Amino acid sequence: MSEGKLFNRWLIVVGAIMIQLSLGAIYAWSVFRVPLQDAINITPTQASLPFSFVLIFFALATVAGGRMQDKLGPKAVAIFGGMLLAAGMILASFARDITMLIVAYGIISGIGIGFAYVCPIAAGVKWFPDKRGLITGLSVAGFGAGALIVAPLARAMIDSPAVGIFATFRWLGIAYLVLIVVGGLILRNPPAGYCPVGWSPPKPAPGKVVRTDYTLAQMLATGQFWIIWLLYFAGCAAGLMMIGQTSPIGQELAGLNPTTAALGVSVLAISNGLGRVFWGRISDSIGRTRTLTIMYLINGIAVFGYFLIPAAPFVYWIGIALVGATFGGYLALYPAVTADFYGTTHVGLNYGFVFTAYGFGGLLSNIFAPRVLELTGNYNFAFILTGALCIVAGVLIGFVKPPAPKVRPTCVERSPAS
Repeated sequence: MSEGKLFNRWLIVVGAIMIQLSLGAIYAWSVFRVPLQDAINITPTQASLPFSFVLIFFALATVAGGRMQDKLGPKAVAIFGGMLLAAGMILASFARDITMLIVAYGIISGIGIGFAYVCPIAAGVKWFPDKRGLITGLSVAGFGAGALIVAPLARAMIDSPAVGIFATFRWLGIAYLVLIVVGGLILRNPPAGYCPVGWSPPKPAPGKVVRTDYTLAQMLATGQFWIIWLLYFAGCAAGLMMIGQTSPIGQELAGLNPTTAALGVSVLAISNGLGRVFWGRISDSIGRTRTLTIMYLINGIAVFGYFLIPAAPFVYWIGIALVGATFGGYLALYPAVTADFYGTTHVGLNYGFVFTAYGFGGLLSNIFAPRVLELTGNYNFAFILTGALCIVAGVLIGFVKPPAPKVRPTCVERSPAS
């Protein structure tokens, strides 16, 4: 089927960016961490728990959200996710202890983010089979850039006597709801058999039919899935650790004041968003695994560079820019890798399972990093471990190949005697 004239497929990207800007605001959590420590008298590790929980429930909810959007379409599921996100944020505004913050922000909002997040990605790869890397990059660019807007805004609201830290949750939740509902109303799946004008899907070899669309069970039965999951985990652990601790690291290692450290979150958000588009486009040209190799090595070197920050504070800005750009690239490339390896029919559910690596990486690294700080007085061991994981992942990803094609011969006409 050729491209429909009644719907411009680029509108999917517009809706995706509106949704992802709201969802990606979770990356501004480091702006909240220190004020929450003072407001409710908790430790750095405790203040990191809502962010850790939001990441794991976000990732787990993408599985359910992916299954639902495969059946119901992206519009309804995205809007439902936005409602849950807003409800969690508004409930968080009434929290006065860490338990309620974890439940409201970490669990309820996390589930809402997971439901909404997968919808624009799944719709995008279906509308743009000819530009999967670029489109997944654009679709999730807003997620990376969300903290760019929210970090300085939230910092100003937290410092304002008229608002304060808890009311900030409430007003942000209302704003997220509006953006996600409007963006969700744009989303839809293409007609069955849709192909963009001038593009045809690759044809199987003569005499064979290639199964390109794997069910979840078929995907889980491939060794490639488990390797991809572990490598994704490594990249997300490094990226999310730095994102969750960006503002405190700026204050504790580079000697920045809270307002300037909040700008660090914005710098990371800019590079995160740009990295998603840049690396997605590069991967369309040189291939996904080759691009991932380059990204992992850059990420690992950047993490090790954090050791230089106390002696050379400008390294802080270089480090967060490189970490943000490479981490953003992972979020752009792994949906495309999932579609490349396993097809698009079940991509919502399949990528939901791949994406659980993100949640576990974020959960563990954001408990691990502040705990290392409490026990040793610095982040050094956390930097060494996550940097090494990225270097190893950069080597291993080059050996990952798509699953062997599932083929069967086409029917051959035979005579009765044969």
